[in-house]
Amino acid sequence: MLETHADGSIVACFDGHSVGLGKFSARAVDSAQHLRTGLPLRSFASDGHKIDKEIDLLVRRLARRGLLEYRLGHSREDKDQVVVEPQVPDYWPQTPKLGDADMIVLSRFAYLRRRGNEMVLESPRAGALFKICDPKIATAIAVLSTPQKIRQLRRQDNFPGVELLALLVDCQILFKIDAAGGGLRPTEGDDNLVLWDFHDLLFHTRSTEGRHASPIGGLYPYAGAISPPPAVRPRWPGKTIDLRKLSAAPSQTNSPVTKLLRERHSTRGFDDQQPITLAELSRFLDSTARVQSKWKSRVDLGDGGAEVTYATRPYPSGGGAYELELYLAVANCEGLASGFYHYDADRHALVPIAVQTHDLEAQIAAAEFAMDAPAAPQILITIAARFGRTSWKYSSIAYALILKDVGVLIQTLYMMATDMGLGGCAIGTTNIDLFAKMTGIEFHVEGPVGQFAIGSRQKPGATDEQPDGPGAA
Repeated sequence: MLETHADGSIVACFDGHSVGLGKFSARAVDSAQHLRTGLPLRSFASDGHKIDKEIDLLVRRLARRGLLEYRLGHSREDKDQVVVEPQVPDYWPQTPKLGDADMIVLSRFAYLRRRGNEMVLESPRAGALFKICDPKIATAIAVLSTPQKIRQLRRQDNFPGVELLALLVDCQILFKIDAAGGGLRPTEGDDNLVLWDFHDLLFHTRSTEGRHASPIGGLYPYAGAISPPPAVRPRWPGKTIDLRKLSAAPSQTNSPVTKLLRERHSTRGFDDQQPITLAELSRFLDSTARVQSKWKSRVDLGDGGAEVTYATRPYPSGGGAYELELYLAVANCEGLASGFYHYDADRHALVPIAVQTHDLEAQIAAAEFAMDAPAAPQILITIAARFGRTSWKYSSIAYALILKDVGVLIQTLYMMATDMGLGGCAIGTTNIDLFAKMTGIEFHVEGPVGQFAIGSRQKPGATDEQPDGPGAA
């Protein structure tokens, strides 16, 4: 709801939160109340009057916070045909021009599904999802599984309207193709997009932050419906073979590896009076992620296949792809300036990347929140994947392999941090849209698949140890 105050200020209230939107004239405050039933975009976006400019400013501030949705109907009082629900903060409806000769087709990433009692059309590439309120529109969209010209669609009784088609093109749920075409898959996007399978891209975007508006993290969504599963699985029936006496040999329990495994834990608080040093960071990266050797090998496809380059690192990787890259958001490191860096694993070097200060702070603050930590991490390591490196070879399992590689890398980071007396904590959430803005790399080309906070441990007795596991508040 929108609260209006006597001084003309407007406050948006939602989910127990409130956000100030600024001060507006009395006429603008009155016009804002029409947002409950809907304001036509054309009524204020381009008229040029002061009142219209104020409403435009208010609406865009609401949009940036994901507090608007956009409805399509024959009139304001008519039943909704489609409701557009933004999934990214900067979404604003655009209607690119479509001519009668243009040919359009559904994206292979688009899907229609049931959400409660509604049908929604969405795509992991889209900045918004479309709630389909009229079954005839769903039928019309299904026709676009094969390429159709606009003039052909206009002749149909259930033609959904060129405005809706344009909105779907803007969201990449539909795309235009050349009649000559070179195949739908390569026509839809760049070479990196060609390498993605539908389920992989969907999993990547819906299991991270930044490109959807659904709740994410430790929200206990089924706490009132289902009892929590036990920490230890109920025993299978039958005679057991007791291994405890066999595993108690001192030569095994005192081994360095066993000692590291038992001492490893998640550290969420760090000693900012004596932060991690650049020398410690160098040793940490050298031992966990540095390229150790490189070679080439030709793929045996029976026709003189392509030559593939390989580079080994200290942790295992599916198919020897080693697709993972490390990016460091540095907040507090002795000998290293605060900033954003890429770790060049081949040259064992840090390369600074120019980013906006507020983006860097937002990334670090999000990690602090996810860990439920008392302060920001000294160094936040974002584990990013060059997706095509794995999907060039593997079909259907590419993204699953990448996540398995992330798991073994995180354990490697934990083990080295423990060995060096540093603190570390895996983080279960990451914002792929923010990373894309910071690096300028499209989210489907290279993007975050994990995060790890590292820093100097607090002195004994400090309350830095919490229940183990990755932070995902």
